[in-house]
Amino acid sequence: MEIKIAETEADILKCWDVLLALRPHLKKDTFVGTIQEMIGEGYILAFIESDEKAVAAVGFRYLQFLHNGRHFYIDDLTTLPECRGKGYGSKLLDFVAEKARARGFKVITLDSGYQRNDAHRLYLNKGFILSSHHFLKNL
Repeated sequence: MEIKIAETEADILKCWDVLLALRPHLKKDTFVGTIQEMIGEGYILAFIESDEKAVAAVGFRYLQFLHNGRHFYIDDLTTLPECRGKGYGSKLLDFVAEKARARGFKVITLDSGYQRNDAHRLYLNKGFILSSHHFLKNL
């Protein structure tokens, strides 16, 4: 199971369906441009492919905070609904952890919606802990 980094427009488009499964508000006509802009800001989009399209993807970026130092933050982790339960999410989390260790990071962080119980089970099984509440204020 090879993990690839999306660097081209074609690779980004391969990730459309899998990211739409997690983020249904996305619009296809702005998707590539948004991802390219995010890549320019340090976002890394990695994916596992089958039959010329991504079946699972993780998007992550470097951050540094006073409370936990340098780390990778996982923006997006998703698998196509029909491909879940095959270990893709676990493999992508391991990939991010390996990249973080190689850079000397001690922490990986992510946020997850309260309703995503299957994802929470995966995170807990991979050694993540519930460390805080994330607050959001719409303006």
